[in-house]
Amino acid sequence: MYEILPYSYKQAKKLGVKIQPSRKKNKKIDVFDWNGYYICSIGALGYFDYPTFYHLYGKEYADYKRNLYKSRHQKDRMVLGSPGYYADKILW
Repeated sequence: MYEILPYSYKQAKKLGVKIQPSRKKNKKIDVFDWNGYYICSIGALGYFDYPTFYHLYGKEYADYKRNLYKSRHQKDRMVLGSPGYYADKILW
């Protein structure tokens, strides 16, 4: 099970959404609006994200991995309200 780190909670609050560990076996986080309505699941289990890289390897390496992620997911992370958008804003 994925442990949601404080960074992700802080990012979710900025977006006006709530997050909790995902009920889907292959995802990290479920995203809900403030009324409790499900929006999407984000983050594939088995892959690290910015807070995890930061915690394990430090800021410099985490920033490097963040840049790679953002360039690789340029198209889907820009679609407001999509799972890619929430993954980018909450996990990266």
